[in-house]
Amino acid sequence: MADSASRRTLECRSFWKAGSYEAPSNPNLRIIQDGLETYDFDRARVHPKFLHTNATSHKWAFGAIAELLDNAVDEIQNGATFVIVDKITNPKDNSPVLLFQDDGGGMDPDGIRRCMSLGFSSKRSNTTIGQYGNGFKTSTMRLGADAIVFSHAFCEGQVTMSIGLLSYTFLRRTMKDDIIVPMLDFKMEGGQIVPWIYTCQEEFDSSLQILLDWSPFSSKEELLHQFEDMGTHGTKVLIYNLWMNDDGLLELDFDDNDEDILLRDQASNTGWSRFHKEIVQYHISHRLRFSLRAYASILYMRKFTNFNIILRGKAVEQVNMSDEMKFKKVVTYKPQVGTNSEAVAVRTTIGFAKEAPVLGIFGVNVYHKNRLIMPFWKVLQEGSSRGRCVLGVLEANFIEPAHDKQDFERTPLFIRLESKLRQIIIDYWKQNCHLIGYQPMNAKDQQNGSGGKSTKTPPGKSQQAPPFSQTPSRDSLNSRANIGVLEDVEQPTGAEDGEIGSGESVDANLIDQMSEENILLFTRREELKARDTQLKQTIANLERELEETKSKCAHVAAELQVRKLNV
Repeated sequence: MADSASRRTLECRSFWKAGSYEAPSNPNLRIIQDGLETYDFDRARVHPKFLHTNATSHKWAFGAIAELLDNAVDEIQNGATFVIVDKITNPKDNSPVLLFQDDGGGMDPDGIRRCMSLGFSSKRSNTTIGQYGNGFKTSTMRLGADAIVFSHAFCEGQVTMSIGLLSYTFLRRTMKDDIIVPMLDFKMEGGQIVPWIYTCQEEFDSSLQILLDWSPFSSKEELLHQFEDMGTHGTKVLIYNLWMNDDGLLELDFDDNDEDILLRDQASNTGWSRFHKEIVQYHISHRLRFSLRAYASILYMRKFTNFNIILRGKAVEQVNMSDEMKFKKVVTYKPQVGTNSEAVAVRTTIGFAKEAPVLGIFGVNVYHKNRLIMPFWKVLQEGSSRGRCVLGVLEANFIEPAHDKQDFERTPLFIRLESKLRQIIIDYWKQNCHLIGYQPMNAKDQQNGSGGKSTKTPPGKSQQAPPFSQTPSRDSLNSRANIGVLEDVEQPTGAEDGEIGSGESVDANLIDQMSEENILLFTRREELKARDTQLKQTIANLERELEETKSKCAHVAAELQVRKLNV
């Protein structure tokens, strides 16, 4: 049994090394010569190495998971209300399996073939493989060596159940030189599940045998059992033989948090002091690098109204990044997309992070068609004080994302966007940095340019920010010349608390006081946490002493009882 299980896994389980192997050119060296390829399997005329090479477009495992979440979100238009992401167990070897399941429209026999096909085929038949989307293949093969798909659909008045296997392990272990994707189809007939022979019975039987040999399931009944929790429509994807890191541990960590999936070795906090490290580790800009729950919470710009991402049994709470800002402002950018293109207006929400000025988190979250492409994109240099604590959110549908949807194509349009965002952030910082306790830029210029003299702050006194009236008012800021395609959008009267007001008069001492109180609140948090730990320890000690005292009292009472009986 152990030998059989080891034969069904790869020698190398590290993703970045799994593509290094040589397939035999001599057909006599093949392990399996059972004539399987004589049947009209759905397969692409490409080498199995392509599965691995194709998947390397995903440098980040969460980027691959996002692709599979996108597929489920796309099914909202077909009635999907949830997608489940969880870990289950492979019944053959008890290894972890990554599960994705939605209640969308599902895929009929033609649809699942389009989903799992690669490349092209010169054949012209019902099983001809064309050029289709690539996201499913790259994402599943980036997360594990093998994936099996179950899809339940309603096709032309017929309830269908289709199963497909994309197995890098099978192709490698059997030394295939092209990609074979075994498929099975079933339908409901007279209340019974019966095979739907898509091409011929021989192909059905051969596909079934491959699935039983190389999937987590050992019988046709076990395969069909997977449809029982899927209702009348939906899709289930199981990814198994998950990739490991160089230390022989799974890339995905399922053990440290029962309600999350973590990326191993991605949670370092280098470069921060102990105090700041404690604050940083709770901020979403840090946690999204290793926590799937954090990443999924900001993956979509607009909150769903009737759809949930259920991660390990608990729904992901979506976060609108504009709600994580204070002193917000909306700026409209009109990119020049082309002479024959329609005019485009991009609204960018910009503001200071709620944790400002203590935590210097900054960056712009850029979405494309509601999907996060670049989280906390730093359009300014890390070491620059300008732009510190400034966050931004925009949806850039006028530029195309890269293949892995973790970046944009470096086109002139993208470069112009980067330049405009840099300008927006610098302008916002210059006008509003005093709101979080920084000295306004114009005050520094006046101080440095007044006769070449600089004013020193007496020891023991904090430097006061200049009176608010010396800084440009909101009206004067908005009356500046609009250069190029930048436009400031006026905030409505009676704006929400935390948004920039319209020429309000604020005392400078109040600004300093607010900044100092903000810093004191964060420092007191450290003190209170230490005190809380100390109190808990004291309570534990007192409870232990109480139990000891009760035990002594019980012992004394027992002795008294014995003495009374003796008397």
